[in-house]
Amino acid sequence: MKAMLAEAEPDDRDLLALAREGDRAAFARLVARHYDFIYRVAWRWCGRKADAEDIAQEVCVRLGKAIRGFRGEGRFTTWLYQLTLNAARDHGRKLSRESAKTQAYAVHALVDAATGPEPEDAADRLWEAVRQLPPKQCEAVLLVYGEGLSHDAASDVMGCAEATVSWHIHEAKKRLKTLMSEARED
Repeated sequence: MKAMLAEAEPDDRDLLALAREGDRAAFARLVARHYDFIYRVAWRWCGRKADAEDIAQEVCVRLGKAIRGFRGEGRFTTWLYQLTLNAARDHGRKLSRESAKTQAYAVHALVDAATGPEPEDAADRLWEAVRQLPPKQCEAVLLVYGEGLSHDAASDVMGCAEATVSWHIHEAKKRLKTLMSEARED
């Protein structure tokens, strides 16, 4: 199999098989191939470059520890979404503990957004508002609109029914209209 990899660019399945066997070069290629994806999801979740970098690094560490457990029953990117969102949630809890806040991460992000610099454009303002949504609504919007997943694919990542994702999106849209109109009034 290694001779085959030298001839052509391996796909994720080949790299995964080698990485599960302990091939560090294959693991490094897999991480390099998906790092931008991991960072992008992390940034959309938290909205801060330094935190997104920390989350992405944590995902890479977790990936190294968990790669042997990936059985290939689902798509690798679905599993990677789950790892990234779990790391983002853990990071949010860690930030909350460190800052001695008793409120949820979404409220912590609200405080940061209110005291931070003004966003430069409408997309930044919209993602700031998305980060103020309840966690499941935020995840659904991130996956469907930020990452372009179908409701069905997002339901796989979130571990819920497709109808539940649709409901979270519906509720998020209502809430975002309110948040965005309040922001324009300020």
